[in-house]
Amino acid sequence: MTEAKRTRKPSPPRAVPAPVYKKPVVVSAEAKEGLAWLHTAKFLTSASKISQLPQGDMPEIAFVGRSNAGKSSAINTLAQQRQLAFASKTPGRTQLINLFTLGSREAPDAFFADLPGYGYAAVARGKKLVWQKVMADYLEVRRALMGVVLMVDSRHGFTPLDLQLMNFISQRVKTGEIKLLVLLTKADKLSKSEAKKAVDDASAVLADFTTDDSDIAVTLFSSMRRVGVEDVAEQMMGWKAAMPERVHFELPPMPVDEDAEVAEDDDGGNEA
Repeated sequence: MTEAKRTRKPSPPRAVPAPVYKKPVVVSAEAKEGLAWLHTAKFLTSASKISQLPQGDMPEIAFVGRSNAGKSSAINTLAQQRQLAFASKTPGRTQLINLFTLGSREAPDAFFADLPGYGYAAVARGKKLVWQKVMADYLEVRRALMGVVLMVDSRHGFTPLDLQLMNFISQRVKTGEIKLLVLLTKADKLSKSEAKKAVDDASAVLADFTTDDSDIAVTLFSSMRRVGVEDVAEQMMGWKAAMPERVHFELPPMPVDEDAEVAEDDDGGNEA
């Protein structure tokens, strides 16, 4: 009788350890380098349509999350800039993809895209559908996209809308075309046991998207307490090292829609 062939189970998503109540005493050289790189972020342009985004091969990292998940505060904390991403007092107001450069302004290493927050009830249904289509197109087919940083409120875990967004990128994540980092935001509001459960629950969800080729990680994060900041910086340096040397890009004409909200974001002015 022949022995049954064993199949190797894919490794689970990496849970990056992060203290909930205090910063690490020692910051690694890689984290310092990553923070310095993120600090170079500068606003480039806004786009209300995919066709208005730069054309070319510049690698892009997208920051995305539900309204009030703390996306703007996370971006500002990581970039060490107080108002790089503007946190509106009215969640859900952003209707533009805001693009920033990383590295030298003249010869950037990469772009990062601040995508509109989703799920805010007060936004008109018509606008919700339009932006759902724009975000789906961006996440599913944007060739330059090489990484997604997804903000999930650690107190609530993945919502149905978060899972819908995950489905937009599932195939690209599973093949390793897109790297994925999930930030469990507002971690300072959790006890140690709640924080552990949040990471365990998120890892269980992400296991469905994990393959031998995927690059998925999850970490606790708090802008207020700076939990997870160094972990994210190290992760970004790993992503940067994996970027091909692509330097060509050009901006198309940028006619911004008259009814689009400009330069506002979705945190309600608060993150933790």
